Amino acid sequence: MKPGSVAVVGAAETTEMGKIPDLSIIGLHADAALNAMADAGIGPKDIDGVATAGISPTDLAHYLGITPTYADGTQVGGCSFMLHVRHAAAAINEGLASTILITHGESGRSGVGAGRYGNNRAALSSQFEAPYGPVGPPTLFTIPWSRYAHVYGASADDLARVAVTQREWAGRNPRAKFQDPLSMDDVLGATMIATPFTKLMCCLVTDGGGALILTSADRAGDFAGKPAFILGTGESVETPMVSQMEDFTSSRAFTVSGAKAFEEAQISTDDVDHLMIYDAFAHLPIFGLEDLGFVGKGEAPGFIADGHTAIGGSLPLNTNGGGLSYMHSGMYGMYALQESVRQIRGIAPAQVDGVEISVAHGVGGMFAASGTIVFAADRPS
Repeated sequence: MKPGSVAVVGAAETTEMGKIPDLSIIGLHADAALNAMADAGIGPKDIDGVATAGISPTDLAHYLGITPTYADGTQVGGCSFMLHVRHAAAAINEGLASTILITHGESGRSGVGAGRYGNNRAALSSQFEAPYGPVGPPTLFTIPWSRYAHVYGASADDLARVAVTQREWAGRNPRAKFQDPLSMDDVLGATMIATPFTKLMCCLVTDGGGALILTSADRAGDFAGKPAFILGTGESVETPMVSQMEDFTSSRAFTVSGAKAFEEAQISTDDVDHLMIYDAFAHLPIFGLEDLGFVGKGEAPGFIADGHTAIGGSLPLNTNGGGLSYMHSGMYGMYALQESVRQIRGIAPAQVDGVEISVAHGVGGMFAASGTIVFAADRPS
């Protein structure tokens, strides 16, 4: 993709966030979609492409009255929406559609219209991991962190510091679920979930959603919303089983996705003003900082401890408060994208001065998949 050839011209989250007992999942998708359309100054008749995860793009298009020439139902977990952005940009450049809507909505807390999570006995994880007793992400995600801590001498303090720093950002965001300051003792002394993860090192469980509208950069001026230009994109997958990662101290999907996005954008880490790293659990920003190349292996805990990712730091990270304090309805990637767009537009509650380039980086499953999007405030000449 030529850097800057496609732009986000509409971006919005659901009207309410946190606990929304009066909207089903498809209702959350529609609420976010209508808000994004309002932001862009268009209606359903102006959209000819749809992409979504969690529900079928067929259901979405029918519900909103859209007859698309492009539809994408890619679902690889929480970073699905980063992949949707990548695919939509390619589709627009190829002329498959001109205006593409990407939606997300989950009733993670209220469970309105949510199906039950089933156990697919044929899945690789069901055959080769489940018999050994892991109980969902909190227990599975301890495996790579435990190895990382052993190799690099990291500790639970390093995880707690991530949660404390992101709560400071959340304190500047009126929409954040939790805004009160945290101390290291608060995090370390919280209810133990799975060693070493305490409750405050784990993501929230909320309701909500978001939507984006993409079009060609040549048409961006025709829309009401300030454009955020897409400089580069990347995606990759590694393994559906965390036990089969090539290296427990690094995500191959992270490194491949990030490198591709930075190469396409023709930037280096030094060019990045703002960063969003999917943080379902407190170790993910640590892995992301290293796998994206911002710091060397084993250096991310010290980088965070020195205040680089905090308010006033050299690399503002997860400025909405992240999945640990802002919100996390199940697939967090859309919220990371939303915050990157807000920062590029200069309208974020915790706005960072002078953001010209923002990176949104996501994870799917337990390091199973990854997507990376590089945004810019201006279209390259």
